[in-house]
Amino acid sequence: MSGLKTGTPGDGVESPLCEDAQQPSNIGSYALAIAKALEASHVDSVRIFRAVGIPANLSIDPMTRLSTTTMTRLYRACVDVTNNPYFGLTVAKFLQLPHLHALGYSLAASGSLMDFCRRLERYFRLVTQAAKVSLTEVDDEVLLRFEYLVEFCGEREDAFFGFMVRTMRLLYRPEFNPLRVELHRPMPHEGAEPYEVLFCAPVSFSQVSGLLVFDKADLLQNLSGSCPELAQASDSIVISYLARLDKNDVITGVTQKIIEFLPNGKCSRDKVASALCMSPAVLQRKLSERGTTFQQLLDNTRKELACNYLRQASRPVTEITFLLGFNDTSNFTRAFKSWTGLSPTDFRRQP
Repeated sequence: MSGLKTGTPGDGVESPLCEDAQQPSNIGSYALAIAKALEASHVDSVRIFRAVGIPANLSIDPMTRLSTTTMTRLYRACVDVTNNPYFGLTVAKFLQLPHLHALGYSLAASGSLMDFCRRLERYFRLVTQAAKVSLTEVDDEVLLRFEYLVEFCGEREDAFFGFMVRTMRLLYRPEFNPLRVELHRPMPHEGAEPYEVLFCAPVSFSQVSGLLVFDKADLLQNLSGSCPELAQASDSIVISYLARLDKNDVITGVTQKIIEFLPNGKCSRDKVASALCMSPAVLQRKLSERGTTFQQLLDNTRKELACNYLRQASRPVTEITFLLGFNDTSNFTRAFKSWTGLSPTDFRRQP
């Protein structure tokens, strides 16, 4: 294996490994999979990493970030040294959920692949700020779209799409395949066969955005490795890291404070505004500029937490009621029914 090391969180390289702090950043531990792919190709990964300005003792701390320019430069060097136009697909074999830190554990503990995709949609900024994920349902299909906000090299797209499908097969069943795949990258001159072999689905290239299309029925199946408690705990860790990463993002900051204040029953707009060092009026204006309100964020956060808590069979409804800041179970039940159309008891009875 290479000389890259997995340090403990907090002792790794400072975030501005990104040579331009204004550039979208990417989780640094992703590069550990690239190192393994280089070593499997009989290439000294330490030499290549140093050549592109990445230190040999890269940490798994999710706050250790690499700039998009650095990632592109690294992949270009890897393709050149291995003479492998499909190097990104090779990296997909070595990417593992722990490379995504707490988000990886949250994904692994998801109750279904639909939950898996929703977590990616919510928390993908921890992986990279260079792309935005959106999830839509159209009839019997689920579309997971990747919109690239800056230039995004094809090998990165190959690696993550390959990783996604491999991981979903691991969590659900080995024969699981997407219905179709669309890639933003152009097709390599050598052809599309390695993509078709990996995805077992039609693949198109040079599209406006990246897209994975799935059968909705597959995504709704319960996963045998589901663990709501682990998913909930990991989500909280992801949100705390995003708050540090997106210091100027008001929605992330408000969401984190709502989660922090709900259990004591004192989660008001004024209290959250004070915790964020701004007046309630300024907070309201900032949220309005983002197309939302404090009440919408409060309701959405409560709904998400409530669903996660109710999946934890050991938690009684009375406990969940107070964890979400409600005074009594009848108020919680009315709110939950308005959010989901189901009572908490009926929600728990679902398969």
